[in-house]
Amino acid sequence: MTSTLLPLFVAVPLLAAGVAAFAGRRYRWPSVLLLVVMGALTVGSAALVAVTSGGAVFAAALGGWPGGVAIPFVADVFSALVMTVASGLTLVSCWFALVSGTGRHPLFAPLVLVLISGVNGALLTADLFNLFVFIEVMLLPSYGLLVLARKGTGTLRSVVGSRLYVTFNLFVSTVFLAGVALVYGTAGTVNLAELSAAAAESDLTAAAVAVCLFALAMKAAVVPVHGWLARAYPSTSPAVTAMFSALHTKVAIYATYRIYAVVFEGDEQWLWIGVALFSATMVVGVLGAIGETRMRSILAFHMVSQIGYILLGVALFTPLGLAAGIFYLLHHMIVKSSLFLSAGAIETRYGTDVLSDLRNRVGREPVLTVVFGVAALSLAGLPPFSGFFAKLMLITGAVEAGQVAAAVIALVVSLITLMSMLKIFNAVFAPTVTGSFRREDRLVAETPPTSLRLVAPGAVLAAVTLALGLGAQGLFDLATVAAAGLIDTTDYVKAVLP
Repeated sequence: MTSTLLPLFVAVPLLAAGVAAFAGRRYRWPSVLLLVVMGALTVGSAALVAVTSGGAVFAAALGGWPGGVAIPFVADVFSALVMTVASGLTLVSCWFALVSGTGRHPLFAPLVLVLISGVNGALLTADLFNLFVFIEVMLLPSYGLLVLARKGTGTLRSVVGSRLYVTFNLFVSTVFLAGVALVYGTAGTVNLAELSAAAAESDLTAAAVAVCLFALAMKAAVVPVHGWLARAYPSTSPAVTAMFSALHTKVAIYATYRIYAVVFEGDEQWLWIGVALFSATMVVGVLGAIGETRMRSILAFHMVSQIGYILLGVALFTPLGLAAGIFYLLHHMIVKSSLFLSAGAIETRYGTDVLSDLRNRVGREPVLTVVFGVAALSLAGLPPFSGFFAKLMLITGAVEAGQVAAAVIALVVSLITLMSMLKIFNAVFAPTVTGSFRREDRLVAETPPTSLRLVAPGAVLAAVTLALGLGAQGLFDLATVAAAGLIDTTDYVKAVLP
């Protein structure tokens, strides 16, 4: 029964997108449909986590064709966890978009629904070519969402950012498709289950799959091809930035974990490349944040840095390393979206996210200060938030795997991350200390705080990161089950090719 329902995670939002597109120019009905569908997807994904939490794997062969020919959809606890968090964060981002104004554009609801359909398809498919197809389904609506500003109209900055985003992703898609063609040419199949352990059997197939992994690394913004993300993401509306931060690069990261586990079976001879690249990504990302002067630009560079942490888990490829990487992935999706939404609340309220322009302008914001502070401390890895447990497990896993240098780099980067968060906090939230009560101070004191409607979405996610920090063992147990499925892919392969 569960297997037969898997295609609905793609079909339902796709059909809803068509309905929303023809629902008229009034945003209310498409918006209601969007929230209902996203809520249903979140609940359905959470139910999928429950039924796969014991290690079960469910597969569906679309069209009734035999394994290796049909389009395979496969769900295990790893894909279910990522789908749950992705759907929930998209729901919260849409909530903020409706409050801030972006979501009132008549195209917003159908574009988001097509986007989440592509995301779910990419997370469920067990076929490299269909992974390419679903990534393209993700990208097409993203091009439109990028140019939707807060009031539903395009701006010069959003157009420039979308141009960079489109150009780079077209190149990445070309590289990935070339890799898929090479895989088919060398192995005669692009079905992941049929490619199990293929890298050990054929050097040509290993090289072909490596081309696919290279394309996914570019899409995940791994150094040295990270600059596109830091420039494109802050150029769109805050709601869309938060949504993209939870979806696009995370699909690439998920696919990297899955492909390396199935095709390479965690082959240790190539792991040093990942350790070196991902450690460099940590460092370059956090150093790039130091020179930025906008809130969302700083957060975008930190996103690059944190991607290095997440991918370090697959480079370690031990049970603890993989579990820590998966936990870190879920934690980062939540925390980064919370930070982008808090920054978006400030930008919507004050019309800018430039630190120098916000100094002495932000009024008394006790709620927003706490919300941003909680997410910032979690990002830096301080207790009792989820970031502390995520980094502790990842660093422990690195030491256990003999990668002491990577562990030291992770610790140092955490300290620099904390300094960058303090840079934002001091510029935006800290009160001005002067010898006299100046006119600017009086104006700040008299400025009404940001509406709770704008603060609430980020506050919900900040509460989640606190809850995950206090109850980290529950999520880590699920991550451990997911890691076991990557260490031993037998059940995954048997589900696709019974």
